[in-house]
Amino acid sequence: MKNIPQRITDALSELQAAVIEIKDESERHAGHVGAGDGGHYRMTIVSELFSGQSLMARHRMVYAKLSEMMKGEIHALAIKAFTPSEYQMKQPT
Repeated sequence: MKNIPQRITDALSELQAAVIEIKDESERHAGHVGAGDGGHYRMTIVSELFSGQSLMARHRMVYAKLSEMMKGEIHALAIKAFTPSEYQMKQPT
């Protein structure tokens, strides 16, 4: 079976992301009440499909693709969702 970050990346393939960075922070939350077996992840995703979309709409797009995983494999997911031009502006020069 694939690891969770790879499964997340695969599930988001329809968003045509130029960048997907996933950091597993699960061990920082060991023993967290209510987490069950689900992990804690932090993600940066860059997609042209986010153009013209609000931050909330972008998050909804991501969560829609991960809905099955959010039922058990993912307990918490922090998302930074950018268009390519927004992401470029955030990069150090």
